[in-house]
Amino acid sequence: MLDPIKATIVTPGLDIRGEFAQWGIPAAIVTKYLAEHGVVVEKTGLYSFFVMFTIGITKGRWNTLVTELQQFKMDYDSNQPLWRVMPEFVQAHPSYERVGLRDLAQQIHEEYRRHDVARVTTEMYLSDMVPVMKPSDAYECLAHRKVDRVPIDELEGRVTTMLVTPYPPGIPLLIPGERFNKSIVEYLKFARSFNKRFPGFQTDVHGLVVEKHADGDRYYVDCVQMEG
Repeated sequence: MLDPIKATIVTPGLDIRGEFAQWGIPAAIVTKYLAEHGVVVEKTGLYSFFVMFTIGITKGRWNTLVTELQQFKMDYDSNQPLWRVMPEFVQAHPSYERVGLRDLAQQIHEEYRRHDVARVTTEMYLSDMVPVMKPSDAYECLAHRKVDRVPIDELEGRVTTMLVTPYPPGIPLLIPGERFNKSIVEYLKFARSFNKRFPGFQTDVHGLVVEKHADGDRYYVDCVQMEG
């Protein structure tokens, strides 16, 4: 309504008060579906996604989006198996081969609801950000390798040398020189749990260092080195 080349599409599952419904369709599964059917989404949130058209896009291309959304609904209602409606995605992530589209949407929705991720996300952005040193001094520690690579379970109270930015929403959460608090650590633990259970739908957090180990991925952040 405000700009003819931009559209934000809201999916069911989360109301304006941040309360989860009994069922829902997380935006990530819709955007994965659309990508496999030739529609590129610009930004994806928990239950909304943003599509931007260029000036040269015709009404026919708009119709392509509407058609694919209608097809998604039909495939969702009939719980089509992912290998049939998203074969490229399943080829990359074979664990989903026998999962139905509606079943997967509900599993991701329940994971969001179980962790109350809307509350966690809101609280971490509203929590007190404690600056301990100037960003330039914290970055200097990183540049001179005066850092500790700290597991996320041990991050509370540590000072980051990294810009920490979760996607969504893509807004910096901590800048170098600020201290991790309980709310932020809680969110990072959710990201680790979610990524392990739903490969291919990873919650991306810029600033996290992921290392591969035999027992699975381990998550760290480079923090200012503790003296002594």
